[in-house]
Amino acid sequence: MSTTTRSAGSAESPRGGYDAENRLPPAERGATVIPARVVARIAARVASTALHRLTRLPPAHAALTASGARATTYDGTAQLALSVDLPYPTDIAATCGQLQREVAERVAQLTGLDISEVMLTVRRLVVAGRSARVR
Repeated sequence: MSTTTRSAGSAESPRGGYDAENRLPPAERGATVIPARVVARIAARVASTALHRLTRLPPAHAALTASGARATTYDGTAQLALSVDLPYPTDIAATCGQLQREVAERVAQLTGLDISEVMLTVRRLVVAGRSARVR
């Protein structure tokens, strides 16, 4: 008489767990799909954090508004479009280039998507020490 012990992770488990001996290839296991609006929100948060770090302004700086973002995703890649306010004076080209690189790297790291493009629009320049313009 033999006895068989079932672990919680075996395919024979009543809980339908993972079977380490009969692994399915990754293509047959399925995929996680991240909606474009979620990628856009992640990109906006990453851009805001990176911008405040790059410009050395506190995140609560009243004059810099939160980044606007759009994302388009297709087949494991994403294209991002960001709009930001930059403090004045600043090296616009260097700040934008660094911001694009950091957003692409961090969003790719967080989502697992390949970031093919980060298009950056500077909405306005905000003079340091002044409050935000009211319309």
